[in-house]
Amino acid sequence: MTTPAQTESTEAKAPTSVVLTDVAAQKVKALIEQEGRDDLRLRVAVQPGGCSGLRYQLFFDERSLDGDVVTDFGGVEVVVDRMSAPYLAGATIDFADRIDAQGFTIDNPNAGNSCACGDSFS
Repeated sequence: MTTPAQTESTEAKAPTSVVLTDVAAQKVKALIEQEGRDDLRLRVAVQPGGCSGLRYQLFFDERSLDGDVVTDFGGVEVVVDRMSAPYLAGATIDFADRIDAQGFTIDNPNAGNSCACGDSFS
C-alpha cells in the first residue's frame, strides 16, 4: 500500500510582528517596574513626521485598541496598532548602552531610507 508523500514547505515565513531582543525586554521590564504599574505595555507606532517622512514612537500604554497586534517577550508585551504593523513587520527593537549609542534602537528591514539621527525613515 502506498501513502502520499508529505511535503514540507521550505519557504521562510516573513515575520508579522516586531522582535524585542532579550536586552531590550529586560530594559522595558525594569522601566515598567520603576513606574510601579503592572498594566503597562510597550506600544510601538509609526507616525508621519521626521526628516524622512515617518518616525517611530515608543511609549508605555495601558490601552487596548481594535486591531492591535500583541506579542509577548518573556512577560513584556509589545503592542503595535494595525496601521503601523505593516511598516514594522520584522523590525528588531534593541537597547544599547554604549558610548557610541544609548537608548532603544530599531533595525527595520522595511525602511528604504532613514535619516542620520535614526529616528525617522521612509
